[in-house]
Amino acid sequence: MRPFGHNSPPWRGIGSPPVSRIGVTRPRTVLSVPALIMGILATVSVIALLLAPPISQDQDYHQFADQRALLGIPNFWNVVSNLPFIAVGALGLSKFYQKPATFVLFSGFLLTGFGSSYYHWNPSDETLFWDRLPMTLCFMAILAIAIEEQIDARVGALLLWPLLGVGLFSLLLWRWTGDLRLYVWVQFFPCLALPILFLTTPAKYTGLKYWIIAAVLYALAKVFELYDREIYSAIIVISGHTLKHFAAAGACFAILRYFQTRQPTLVGPDHRGTQAEIV
Repeated sequence: MRPFGHNSPPWRGIGSPPVSRIGVTRPRTVLSVPALIMGILATVSVIALLLAPPISQDQDYHQFADQRALLGIPNFWNVVSNLPFIAVGALGLSKFYQKPATFVLFSGFLLTGFGSSYYHWNPSDETLFWDRLPMTLCFMAILAIAIEEQIDARVGALLLWPLLGVGLFSLLLWRWTGDLRLYVWVQFFPCLALPILFLTTPAKYTGLKYWIIAAVLYALAKVFELYDREIYSAIIVISGHTLKHFAAAGACFAILRYFQTRQPTLVGPDHRGTQAEIV
């Protein structure tokens, strides 16, 4: 006969949740549906890229519409329009430097300003590498943060480093082979993954509107980039690529506002937001 007060009571059935020595229920580790969807999407998209023909860098890309020099700075407006990236990155780093994911994210914003300015000073494949490198840090950090907050805090934190490695390798692969396929995946896979995460998992923080604003501004930036010459021909004063920088920097600012204003949507011992907190 069990003594009264034994921490494994006789009425505990086989199907009961596991109990620790101090009587606290241990959560079971279950593969979530969003995690499964993310894994399938990543696998399918990588296979699709491998089956696609190699993507080379179009050399006409370096021929931007607005090539005016001012104050001794070539391609003046495409150079100085990167200053907002530096400002947003510096503001973010001044507060959100404690955790690796946010440190990488806002460092990426900051370095994008310098890398893009360097590239637009003298556009070429060699300088474009330094423009794209900090952007890959941003793309991969955003994906890791989304996984950290929407699926599992520890998984997202662990995935940050291999994701950054994939981003760096995608650029090295481009420089070694001339093939941009993996870099295309690095840039656009988060654009597919984030909506799925936000739609299939409950929000643990307020501020989803800032992610939506950032997505809209980033999409607008790609449109401005695509119609660089048409916009410059129409309004003369400013080119599409310069507007792209302003729109993309606006997206970065929206992400900064998310971290500045967000609050947990739930409270209590069962809320995973305390574990997923990254700032």
